[in-house]
Amino acid sequence: MSSLTLAVRDCSTMLRRNLLHARRYPSLTLNLLLTPVMLLLLFVYIFGDVMSAGMGGADRSDYIAYVVPGILLMTIGSTVIGAAVSVATDMSEGIIARFRTMAIHRGSVLIGHVVGSVLQSVASVVLVGAVAVAIGFRSKDANALEWLAAFGLLALFALALTWIAVGMGMASPNAEAASNSAMPLILLPLVSSAFTPIEAMPGWFRPIAEYQPFTPAIETLRGLLLGTEIGNNGWLALAWCLGLAVLGYRWSASKFRQDPK
Repeated sequence: MSSLTLAVRDCSTMLRRNLLHARRYPSLTLNLLLTPVMLLLLFVYIFGDVMSAGMGGADRSDYIAYVVPGILLMTIGSTVIGAAVSVATDMSEGIIARFRTMAIHRGSVLIGHVVGSVLQSVASVVLVGAVAVAIGFRSKDANALEWLAAFGLLALFALALTWIAVGMGMASPNAEAASNSAMPLILLPLVSSAFTPIEAMPGWFRPIAEYQPFTPAIETLRGLLLGTEIGNNGWLALAWCLGLAVLGYRWSASKFRQDPK
């Protein structure tokens, strides 16, 4: 077999390993998925009428349309924490060191974690999206191309955050530390435009919400699904995704090449 065929085979084996782990231990994924679902229900049914009125909306349905894109991206941030925990567990238990000594494609270990996490993120987004539709979310005149672009943005964002999460897992001494270090992936959406417009925030707080990866991605997703103005947010979201993916890949690969201490 060619080297490419061997690499694909090894990557497929590692992907299957990670998917089997996720199936055998679903509690972590379910716990991480519970956070965006609870926030969606909380902000829609507890704060929905008040938030909608404050933003000039007619009823709760207006706020559902506003908040769902942010919740979908928060779902990705929550799900990829599982990748950080999984990688840190492999590191602390010594299986990564064992893989280094085996005649397998060296990148297959990380690729298996990344592809597995992206697939779990996409599945989580679909589940949260189904909950959003069930409680009243409706896209406004989005055509097939816009839906495809929205799906591509979600997948690319999941890939970028997964590489960052894998780097966090490689750099953490244990699973608990990896979980704690990845918490900003959940906290950042809370200080973005996910729940309230940036214009409604205090002036000193706006740069924190504006100059981070979640806000341009959220505004781009809103534009694709709801027809709002995207402006430069599309290019900013793409730049953030590519930059984070490259940074996470280089960080993860560097830590993987280091000899275990």
